[in-house]
Amino acid sequence: MTGKYQAYPEYKNTGVEWLGELPVDWGITKLKYTASIFGRIGFRGYTVNDIVDEGEGAIVLSPSNIDEDHFTLEKKTYLSWEKYYESPEIMVADGDILMVKTGSTFGKSTIVKNVDEPMTINPQMALFKESNLDSRYLSYLLNSTLIKAKIDVSNTGSGMPTMTQENMNSFPVPRPKDELATHIANFLDHETAKIDTLIEKQQQLIKLLKEKRQAVISHAVTKGLNPNAPMRNSGVEWLGEVPEHWAMPKISHVGRVLNGSTPDKSNLSYWEGGIVPWLASGCLNSEIVDEPSHLISEAAYQSCSVELIPSDSLLVGMVGQGKTRGTSAILAIDSCINQNMAAIIPNEKVEIRFLYFLFQAMYDDLRELGRGGNQAALNCEIISSIRIPLPPIEEQKAIVDMLDELLIKLSDTDSLGEEQITLLQERRTALISATVTGKIDVRNWVAPSHPCDRDISASMHVTTPEQQIIETKT
Repeated sequence: MTGKYQAYPEYKNTGVEWLGELPVDWGITKLKYTASIFGRIGFRGYTVNDIVDEGEGAIVLSPSNIDEDHFTLEKKTYLSWEKYYESPEIMVADGDILMVKTGSTFGKSTIVKNVDEPMTINPQMALFKESNLDSRYLSYLLNSTLIKAKIDVSNTGSGMPTMTQENMNSFPVPRPKDELATHIANFLDHETAKIDTLIEKQQQLIKLLKEKRQAVISHAVTKGLNPNAPMRNSGVEWLGEVPEHWAMPKISHVGRVLNGSTPDKSNLSYWEGGIVPWLASGCLNSEIVDEPSHLISEAAYQSCSVELIPSDSLLVGMVGQGKTRGTSAILAIDSCINQNMAAIIPNEKVEIRFLYFLFQAMYDDLRELGRGGNQAALNCEIISSIRIPLPPIEEQKAIVDMLDELLIKLSDTDSLGEEQITLLQERRTALISATVTGKIDVRNWVAPSHPCDRDISASMHVTTPEQQIIETKT
């Protein structure tokens, strides 16, 4: 294997099977000899009554404050000052390391940076302080693939994944000689920052592609394909002008609108041995719905207020504060639906994919229609009364064909961007793991004199982690 990094000249066996070999002058210790580990002691726990508004307490950190291996304060919850001062040993400071010790993301960790207000931790978290190794090195080590694998097998919870204090104390920690841990941390800070920049650029590209997709759809279904077509005022605020020859019917004029229901969940005969497709609103996460959420029985179909919606209908989410309200999908099977969705069964005046693209374009405005009174929800009456721009059927088909072709190209570009992000993330993880366990020698690495001395995009061609990363002893 070729790469830009070399191995150390000599290694020794650690006697730890999962760790393998380390450079000959490295040591190996346990986490308890490297850092002090603290958690929120049971009798110093807190209840929902101890959660307060901003300004009335300290930030209490939880698993949501770790994004991948980055520290984030996008989500803030505050704990009363009384509870904060009750546990001084878990007051968070710059350079401390957070680790999730209980829950579905247990083992996730990060180093705390730029602390400028009081913080503590919740019972799910462990806090590593007073490290006698560079805390950045320790944080990178905890995010290496080897340590993560060790953390995974340390789960002692029969139900909820959990690590005990004993588990954490016993973690083997490779210990580089002298000040090498700091040098390794400097190297990884520099190299991972470059990779993170490339990832951010790819994420920005994907965001721009999504915005372009929405803009293209909106323009096509509201203005048409002919830039020279005479226009007229639609009479609908969000639409503005539409081509003069387009109609402006209500949804009820181009299709039947109805919603469904959920058979009694306590009646097991409705849900066992079913043959009739039935959909929950989670199906709206897909553009095309071609599989049922469940099969209900013939008895449920006959006895409950459910109707079989034909394929090539449009499903629309009617309820929810999240993204579901206003989300739409094309039904590709005959199926019943629940009460949180509406189905539009179109007539011959409208092409189903044109209707789908139109609902994509009006998503934000459609959601606003559901914000009335105390109920943030749409209903069949609201949807039926919406006026839509409607070109002749042949023009609808031409618009759909154009959008389908263009969106395939945008989707291919989007997929390539996602693939590049995955490769960059794999490279980042591989680089961290190889460096903190001595598989590559960075002792001669010198930080560039200026962070902008070269174009990082040109210097890091993205292929695969194996092609990019290290030259091993072999």
